[in-house]
Amino acid sequence: MTKPALAFNLTVTREKLTDVTAAGAKSLQSCPTLCDPTDSSPLGSPVPGILQEPFVADEYIERLVWRTPGGGSRGGPEAFDPKRLLEEFVNHIQELQIMDERIQRKVEKLEQQCQKEAKEFARKVQELQKSNQVAFQHFQELDEHISYVATKVCHLGDQLEGVNTPRQRAVEAQKLMKYFNEFLDGELKSDVFTNSEKIKEAADIIQKLHLIAQELPFDRFSEVKSKIASKYHDLECQLIQEFTGAQRRGEISRMREVAAVLLHFKGYSHCVDVYIKQCQEGAYLRNDIFEDAAILCQRVNKQVGDIFSNPETVLAKLIQNVFEIKLQSFVKDQLQECWKSDAEQYLKSLYDLYTRTTNLSSKLMEFNLGTDKQTFLSKLIKSIFISYLESYIEIETGYLKSRSAMILQRYYDSKNHQKRSIGTGGIQDLKERIRQRTNLPLGPSIDTHGETFLSQEVVVNLLQETKQAFERCHRLSDPSDLPRNAFRIFTILVEFLCIEHIDYALETGLAGIPSSDSKNANLYFLDVVHQANTIFHLFDKQFNDHLMPLISSSPKLSECLQKKKEIIEQMEMKLDTGIDRTLNCMIGQMKHILAAEQKKTDFKPEDENNVLIQYTNACVKVCAYVRKQVEKIKNSMDGKNVDTVLMELGVRFHRLIYEHLQQYSYSCMGGMLAICDVAEYRRCAKDFKIPLVLQLFDTLHALCNLLVVNPDNLKQVCSGEQLANLDKNILHSFVQLRADYRSARLARHFS
Repeated sequence: MTKPALAFNLTVTREKLTDVTAAGAKSLQSCPTLCDPTDSSPLGSPVPGILQEPFVADEYIERLVWRTPGGGSRGGPEAFDPKRLLEEFVNHIQELQIMDERIQRKVEKLEQQCQKEAKEFARKVQELQKSNQVAFQHFQELDEHISYVATKVCHLGDQLEGVNTPRQRAVEAQKLMKYFNEFLDGELKSDVFTNSEKIKEAADIIQKLHLIAQELPFDRFSEVKSKIASKYHDLECQLIQEFTGAQRRGEISRMREVAAVLLHFKGYSHCVDVYIKQCQEGAYLRNDIFEDAAILCQRVNKQVGDIFSNPETVLAKLIQNVFEIKLQSFVKDQLQECWKSDAEQYLKSLYDLYTRTTNLSSKLMEFNLGTDKQTFLSKLIKSIFISYLESYIEIETGYLKSRSAMILQRYYDSKNHQKRSIGTGGIQDLKERIRQRTNLPLGPSIDTHGETFLSQEVVVNLLQETKQAFERCHRLSDPSDLPRNAFRIFTILVEFLCIEHIDYALETGLAGIPSSDSKNANLYFLDVVHQANTIFHLFDKQFNDHLMPLISSSPKLSECLQKKKEIIEQMEMKLDTGIDRTLNCMIGQMKHILAAEQKKTDFKPEDENNVLIQYTNACVKVCAYVRKQVEKIKNSMDGKNVDTVLMELGVRFHRLIYEHLQQYSYSCMGGMLAICDVAEYRRCAKDFKIPLVLQLFDTLHALCNLLVVNPDNLKQVCSGEQLANLDKNILHSFVQLRADYRSARLARHFS
């Protein structure tokens, strides 16, 4: 055989050996019991490597090759012998096939044995099921027999009870007849009546005899009925005394026994009353009756369930007693002292007492007082305060009006000011409309000496009083009356804060604004604006924080919002009028400064070559005045109001300077000085931080350049970016202000 053919045979044999080995290993690993260690056959013991986990056929063949002589590499101790290796492979394959056949036979044998055992197991299961069915039938029969016996026993018990109950009743009736005979004879001989230790049995007997006696005719059994009633009353008193003594000794078990006996007596309620009375002895030792009451109820709540069969009723009666006797008398004593003499103290005491009572009620809610304890406690509170709550809002509003009036009057007295009456009616309304449309001061100006007649201290006092009134209203008003009462308090606040104080200050401030042509006028209205703005913020905060929660879900909300809106509009209208007139006064002051300080020679000096000033004295004083007013406006207002007022002032300031410059004729140096003045005005306008105002002064500065520009460049300057959009008449009016305007050269260039 050639070497290639031999190599091919080895390869094929090796692949076949791999397949056979893998199949055999899989069979052995799935059924390891098939390899019998006692088997003496060549393959009786497991082939090395077949049963290893995990089994890899290639590794198994490699180990087989290395164990075979001549199967190593060519450089090994033994020369490589392919024929010998092939023979070994073939022999090993045959051995594996023999082992596989033997294993298959064992598998078939085991399968047969398993089938046999399965059949045997199924047979045993069937036998057990039959036995179970028989046992279940026996159990059913036994259950039926037990049910039958139980029915018979119950029937027998009913029969025995039917016989025994009349017998017991007869025995009991016989005993009662015996005791009744003793009362009839007038001599009580039975031990149950003479032995004090058997008071419980005596009580049970006398209670039954008392019920029987109620059915007897009075004419025949009047004497015995009176004796039974007397004994009934004596025993009842003894039981109550026994209960009282046990309570004082702290014997809870004895109290429970006596209370259980008294439960069927008419005096049971008296027993509860005695218990409640003794519970309160020494309970009110502190100065705080509400805290004492809470501690008392907590203590009783812990023990009442161990004494009475109806603890919730007893505890509720105790609480009712505390409220209707102790608390009611305490509240009456506290409020009676200041009912008419001191309304403020009365309202504070009423609020404090009502709050402490409701807090006590909240603590008592954790106890078991029956089904509807919320309603029960609410009725108790109402029974104490009903007479005070009915008249509360009238006292509250009356006190708030008098207190607010006193606060205002005390303030005006401190200023030595006699408050003017602000007219109302048709004439005053007509004056107001004329003033709003024409901005004319109607009537003489009033010198307020810088006083705004607005005080944050007064406002804080008024708001504090109103805040307390809202808190009392929230606590003391019935939920159905709460929005209406809160609205009444709000109208008082509006009357005294908004109308009597803020509106009066605005009217006085308006009257104190001088006319626009007044000299050296002191402008205090901006101080009024500043303080009125601050005060109204406080008013608005109280409206949102304290009034809104009380009316948010009622129709009064829209009514309050409408009233607030009317007040705001009315004040804003007067503020706008005052600010407008104040701005007119500012412009008037600037006019006076310009008229007094500006001279014609400023812009047409006699010596053109000897001008040493950068800008005129009038410009310096006007700019200083404007800067002062701008700072005052910024300090007096906030938000967009600052920009609005400054823009209006800036526009008027620009118009004033524009018209002022139109009054003079300008030489070349005078024009330069005018440009310097306008440049200073423009720097002053930058403090406004209003783009429109700065733009106006930029344009005015550009116009002033027409006063000094070379005649040949006039058209070029007029067509510049800042002047191109202006009306030609405006440009012409500025050119006409030049001293050399009438020269033929200038007129020719501008035409």
